[in-house]
Amino acid sequence: MFFKIKILYYFFKIKFERIFQLHYSKTYKKIKIFFFLKKLSQSSFYSFLNIKKSRFIDIPIINKSIFMKNFDLINTCGITISQANEIALYSEKSRDFSSMIGDVSVGLSSGTSGNRGIFLVNESERAKWVAYILDRVISLGFKRQKIAFFLRANNELYESAKSKFISFNFFDIYIPFDNHLKRLDDLCPSILIAQPSILILLAKKKEINKLNISPKKIVSVAEVLTKEDKEYLQNVFNCKISEVYQCTEGFLANSCSEGYLHFNEDFLVIEKKYINNEKSKFHPIITDLLRESQPVVRYELNDIITEKKNCKCGSKFLAIEKIEGRSDDIVILLNSKGESVSIFPDIIRRTIILSDSRIIDYAFIQNDNIFKLYIESSCDESFIKAKNALVKRFSEYNCNNFEIVQISTNKHKIGYKKRRVINENI
Repeated sequence: MFFKIKILYYFFKIKFERIFQLHYSKTYKKIKIFFFLKKLSQSSFYSFLNIKKSRFIDIPIINKSIFMKNFDLINTCGITISQANEIALYSEKSRDFSSMIGDVSVGLSSGTSGNRGIFLVNESERAKWVAYILDRVISLGFKRQKIAFFLRANNELYESAKSKFISFNFFDIYIPFDNHLKRLDDLCPSILIAQPSILILLAKKKEINKLNISPKKIVSVAEVLTKEDKEYLQNVFNCKISEVYQCTEGFLANSCSEGYLHFNEDFLVIEKKYINNEKSKFHPIITDLLRESQPVVRYELNDIITEKKNCKCGSKFLAIEKIEGRSDDIVILLNSKGESVSIFPDIIRRTIILSDSRIIDYAFIQNDNIFKLYIESSCDESFIKAKNALVKRFSEYNCNNFEIVQISTNKHKIGYKKRRVINENI
């Protein structure tokens, strides 16, 4: 009961901040940052900080490798990486995700590349997370919401949302997919949450009448949602697709009324590391002011973000035009002058999908100067069309020293984030 009261407290606090426009106030944000930095001294990794004199630029930028290497020093719970690993791996093998260390929940993330990440959240952090999800994703009301979420792993973080107004139902994606269909139909969820690759499988089942659900809201998570996949899903389910940008590092962004993701800048500090001359694409460097048990401070993600200016929804929070994937998956070639040329994943994706409307799925994998191209289509000619389109696209960059070969299967496995453009050289 006390935990439910905490959720309601934070939920109404969010509403209060919005009513009085505090979530846009720079002064209010500075106060939050001050108290966050004060608590940060509890982390051995950041104990060097002089809180009164320190500025954000004095704090070192870290990445996933540094974050995991210094797990024991960064977290403020006294939990070691071996303890966390033991709990997380037990949960993965047993598929029982109720184990915790004290009041701290341990979660395991496979990551986009399959590299393991571990996150810790205490009871207050879980309550805050639930409050923000209720406010920005689920839209809490007096009508009972039945939510179906397909994920690789359940966690106390998700189970915390259960109440008389919300029925949260976990569907384990490691269980044979067809085994879920009857339970899903019986549940008849009002909200469906899953990664795009799972949503597409569900849409295909619905098209052949093996699934009869008609959710009022669908939320895409975990993977990049491409424009073509979004359009396909909206046509099949006849409802808008919302997105949540969330990873091991926290709840980062959610869709607005116009369908664009906005960073949650009321509790995030977002710095931009631009990666192109036009300063339109960047890596986000994030600081999460809600995280205490495992502080996330000036943490650089290698996701490629294209910034959107002046979103029509009216939100002042930083908007995202699109998430293009990871910098690790930028295609790199040498042109005729021997200069290195970088081609963003979204350019590859659009080139392939626009080459033939009959293409259903695809994957493009770079290994040195050899590209493996997987095309799923109702017509064998689609591969040739996609290949020719890519050759033409690369020639625009004056790149001709490469080979494109056909592969018959896609290496994607359920349980891992789907990547359609992969650079195996990095």
